[in-house]
Amino acid sequence: MSPPALLLEDVSRHFGGLKAVDNVSLTVAPGARHALIGPNGAGKTTLFNLISGELTVTTGRVMLFGTDVSNLPPHRRAALGLARTFQITKLFPGLTVFENMLLACEALDRRKLSMHRAVSSYSDLGQRANELIERFALSALGSETAANLSYGDQRKLEVALSMAARPRLLLLDEPMAGLSAGESRTMHALLDQLDPAIAVLLIEHDMDVAFAFAERITVLHQGRVLTEGHKDEVSANGTVQQIYLGTTTE
Repeated sequence: MSPPALLLEDVSRHFGGLKAVDNVSLTVAPGARHALIGPNGAGKTTLFNLISGELTVTTGRVMLFGTDVSNLPPHRRAALGLARTFQITKLFPGLTVFENMLLACEALDRRKLSMHRAVSSYSDLGQRANELIERFALSALGSETAANLSYGDQRKLEVALSMAARPRLLLLDEPMAGLSAGESRTMHALLDQLDPAIAVLLIEHDMDVAFAFAERITVLHQGRVLTEGHKDEVSANGTVQQIYLGTTTE
């Protein structure tokens, strides 16, 4: 059997005396749609940073596709097939949509080390960039600078950029945050069209979005896993309803 796309074994991250992530174990199967939910301050984004390598674990192991990456930098993890988005968009604001996409397509290509030929001269990279721009409904904005895009289009571009290197595991950090109802529907439709072979781990504050997208849900509370299971089991969990939704059960 293929190894999990992601396996966390007793992962913790301490900042002094604060345990931001406390002994978290998590498995994401290849092609899974998995959501990570919890109240503000639960440790969700910190956990993403541990998975992607922006932070190193204090204890525990991070495994990607059977490889221990606990001590590897972000670019080494990306080379294994990991991509992510951020709560705050990380684009090149002075570059056009096409230029942003072209750089993303080139990032894991060995030709990026060539100093004597412009990246734009590689027609296959340009074709890949245009295909992604079209797939994410940004074709009319290809020559527009990223800084001039609406917030919703910036979010779409960031997700498109994350797909440039053909990832096998995609981490999405609140892709719907700040979007209007119409923009959220558009983003949801785009995410539904992602290659089913790609495993997706989604952080989402909106419970409706998380449960509509994912089949399996992990709930974090104060840095620890409160519960995990099929979305129907989690939504019916009285402790989740009380802690996360602020409701009580009889």
